[in-house]
Amino acid sequence: MNPIEAEIRQWLDAVVIGLNLCPFAARPVRAGRLRIHVSAARTELELLTELQFELQRLEDSTADELETTIIALPQMLAEFADYNDFLGQVDELLEQFEWAGDYQVASFHPQYQFAGTAPDDAENLTNRAPYPLLHLLREDSVEAALDSYPDADRIGEDNIRKMRELNPLQRRQLFGYLK
Repeated sequence: MNPIEAEIRQWLDAVVIGLNLCPFAARPVRAGRLRIHVSAARTELELLTELQFELQRLEDSTADELETTIIALPQMLAEFADYNDFLGQVDELLEQFEWAGDYQVASFHPQYQFAGTAPDDAENLTNRAPYPLLHLLREDSVEAALDSYPDADRIGEDNIRKMRELNPLQRRQLFGYLK
């Protein structure tokens, strides 16, 4: 396993699963149905090509074989504004290949900032990761998970509360990659 993939898996285990930010993440990770692709792309066109390839890989497999994919972007989109702008092209690609409604892309970034928040607001930590990431999810899997989870509407509120309750030492331990 390369060091970037190892760092992402550590983040998943400690933050996403460890803090139960996504109550649906543990199952596909533990079952080996999560693929992490470390992108070598250096241009937006190269990245869109990789994204298309990874979405096609999901399309060509069943959820029992491969449920979800994370694309790590160590070479590009380091600035959150650039990353956020690129998400529009991601949506266009989903539409172009008629994957909208079948797949969605969740976004994570070391500088993630929700609209209307200050950069250091605790709630931004819910979407901060060691690298810019594109998380490809099957809509059917997301819907089934939400349908089976009591109070799914509270997940976001609960996550914000969890981030606010972390003390400075816990934040440094969990988010040491943040500068």
